[in-house]
Amino acid sequence: MVERTPDAVQLPEQTEVIVVGGGPAGTTAATIAAQQGRCVMLFEREKFPRFHVGESLIPETFWTLKRLGMIDRLRGSRFVEKHSVQFVNEKGVLSAPFYFIDHRDDESSQTWQVRRADFDEMMLRNAESNGVKVHEGMRVLEVLFEGTRATGVRVADEFGRISTIAAKVVIDASGQAAMVTSRLGLREWDPILKKAALWSYWKGAARGTGRDEGATLVMQLDDKQGWLWYIPLDDDVVSIGVVAGYDYLFQNREKKDLEAVYAAEMKRCLGLHGRLDKATKIESVRVAKEYSYRARDVAGDGWVLVGDAFGFLDPLYSSGILLALKSGELAGDAVVAALQENDLSAERLGSWGQDYVRGMDRMRRLVYEFYDGFNFGKFVKRFPHLRGHVTDLLIGDLFNERLDEIIEPLETLRAEQEAAAR
Repeated sequence: MVERTPDAVQLPEQTEVIVVGGGPAGTTAATIAAQQGRCVMLFEREKFPRFHVGESLIPETFWTLKRLGMIDRLRGSRFVEKHSVQFVNEKGVLSAPFYFIDHRDDESSQTWQVRRADFDEMMLRNAESNGVKVHEGMRVLEVLFEGTRATGVRVADEFGRISTIAAKVVIDASGQAAMVTSRLGLREWDPILKKAALWSYWKGAARGTGRDEGATLVMQLDDKQGWLWYIPLDDDVVSIGVVAGYDYLFQNREKKDLEAVYAAEMKRCLGLHGRLDKATKIESVRVAKEYSYRARDVAGDGWVLVGDAFGFLDPLYSSGILLALKSGELAGDAVVAALQENDLSAERLGSWGQDYVRGMDRMRRLVYEFYDGFNFGKFVKRFPHLRGHVTDLLIGDLFNERLDEIIEPLETLRAEQEAAAR
């Protein structure tokens, strides 16, 4: 018996906004625009749920999630509550917890450790409930241009049937594939953060109790060549990943296969000792290589970049989902305003970009400092009045110019350390 190919989905010939990609950035931008009455279509090449790494939400994500209508969904989920972050130095010494509520006593001080397959599907379904026309299993083959202006997309369904849809604005949320960025040659690799990550999942690993159960742990390797994330998830699973320089991880090793490199670096993390005594690794090791970059522009005529399609920083401090949500929110509002004003120029669609990049750079500076040996305890001891600024950065309050007050003290501490080392 020959199986009959299902009838093709009837797509409109045009719409106002097309979003390419159904991750957190894309669903945020789509939802924000749809909530304000715009006609939005979203194309996602996979059918959800699907795997993705990046499980930890920092507190500043709360406000965008609240605006999207996601908080009740999260509170009703099985996700582990997250109240703090702790750091473990190269000698295995655990810092005091940075409890978010001690610094910011409001509803955002408790967040979650999420499984991205579930979280991303929740975001996609939430977008649908807000009026976004979601099409899963449909791959965007290309963003269409007339000169420098984006005019729509060409898509293929799972059976290879092709459709063309015109749009006033295309929001590229295609992740690291970065369709528009790649087509226009906008990607600029970070000259310093040439890192790679190896990670897997463990069942039965040790975790805290009470409000410490969901704490993110950031552990340095014994030689400070890299660090390890330790993120407790639901169902007694812990996500454990190693991040270090690409060359350090993959060159000059007798055994270069991923499992061997991962195991070797796990042994070099003194903070991990004893935590896996009763644990079992339940998945093969995954890898991401040299992933730090950004595009030169956040927008052009008729197009906008959000989330990883614009840039990715580093898994340190768990800023990835925050930057995805924030860029999606800012871009969504800019698109709505541009449509209202009938001004779809690069300048209007990208009006949010400068402030967003400044916020991203504040986190980038803290990431650079960590890889150069930054010690939170020493910094707070030397500059106790700035403890709140450090915590603000850790919770993701990146878009506050007041936090630039930390830069001069960072330079002072760096100079003192360099002088002591001479």
